[in-house]
Amino acid sequence: MLALAATATALGLVAGVQGGADAAVQGSLPAGTQFYRDPASQVVKWVAANPGDSRTPVISKRIASQPQAIWFSNYRPTTVTSDVRAVTAAAEQAGRTPVLVAYTVPNRDCGGASAGGAPDLASYDAWVGKFAAGLGSSRSIVVLEPDSIALTTCLNAQQQSDRFASLARAVTTIHAASPATKVYLDGGHSTWNSASEQANRLRSAGVLNADGFFSNVSNFNTTAGETAFAHNVLSALGNPGNLHAVIDTSRNGNGPAGSTWCDPSGRAIGNYPTASTGDSAIDAFLWIKPPGEADGCAAAAGTFVPDIAYQLAVNAADPTSAPSSQPPTSQPPSSQPPTSQPPSGGTSCSVAYRVNSWSAGFTADITVKNTGNATIAGWKLGWTFPGDQKVTSAWNATVVQSGAAVTATDLGYNGTLAAGASTAFGLQATYGSNNTAPSAFTLNGTACTLS
Repeated sequence: MLALAATATALGLVAGVQGGADAAVQGSLPAGTQFYRDPASQVVKWVAANPGDSRTPVISKRIASQPQAIWFSNYRPTTVTSDVRAVTAAAEQAGRTPVLVAYTVPNRDCGGASAGGAPDLASYDAWVGKFAAGLGSSRSIVVLEPDSIALTTCLNAQQQSDRFASLARAVTTIHAASPATKVYLDGGHSTWNSASEQANRLRSAGVLNADGFFSNVSNFNTTAGETAFAHNVLSALGNPGNLHAVIDTSRNGNGPAGSTWCDPSGRAIGNYPTASTGDSAIDAFLWIKPPGEADGCAAAAGTFVPDIAYQLAVNAADPTSAPSSQPPTSQPPSSQPPTSQPPSGGTSCSVAYRVNSWSAGFTADITVKNTGNATIAGWKLGWTFPGDQKVTSAWNATVVQSGAAVTATDLGYNGTLAAGASTAFGLQATYGSNNTAPSAFTLNGTACTLS
């Protein structure tokens, strides 16, 4: 049994954290798919509120900077459509693919640490319809009801059959409302039900009409083990070409802690989120269980615990050497990393600056585009904050602030921008009374237009 994070709304054979997979082998998600990072997640807010904490830099760099699933675990039928649409609209504007977890099935977690859900299946069916109505027309990923198929010990045969029928209806409802959305059903994990048993249950729950299944949610099994398990489940299903798997790698960097499943110590984050898995049967490595959120032993399920997050992060490597959430547009030769020097032929650029704010803090996603005809080999973006903003952390760039003046410099891997190419980075900052956006940016000394 797994204890899954009761996270509120608004809220493939490589086992190492950096992925290193062969991007030429692609699952059903388009190459270069980038996942949406929630600017209002618990970890992002904690980092913003604790800039002086000794744990903050590593948590910020290795966890808060990464895209994670957003859970819809509170049964709120009157607001779920708008709650979902708030996420999908923001992701669409950012050009990212959101990962949403629907987690309100009745008798959830068989009354365990994450108990709850809709009052009955009829109510659940109606809730799914309202959930689906918020998805929109852009691509999303829906992780449909973790544990709902693998964990049925509290259900009799009829109740299990009724639940599986409801899940099958949910797949149909979501696809009808949003054809671009990919829906994955509960595949359990490699040390739970056998591949053949899980395949039989998935078939009964309508997986042949879905896009596949997910495994390892809130668990710690290695990526290699889960990949092999996914292949075995697909084989037991007859290897239908339309089905693929996604694997939760949010906490599996050090593998499992024996039989301890509830907030074990010594774990690490696993592969950073990516759709480049190196295995055509595996659509993505995702962070479905948000790293740092408790299972129900260290704190109530879904509560962000900084010590858990820090341990997961400090035991892992940095994402910057191979960032899956924002891959470089053009990979420079490793023997000659670019330096921030003015390119020949002049520079022409545009900058998009998008902010998500809350009281006293914000994150900014910044996209730099080379609008000129010459390749830029090494870039430095500069601007001046008009308010009292103070940068506390950044990802995919080195950001330095002196007074109100800020410079962001490439990290080498993302330093080459071909004509028409763009790259993105992000930062987190605090502010007191004024969070007015900068009105002017320069790239290698040349003024950019705002987009």
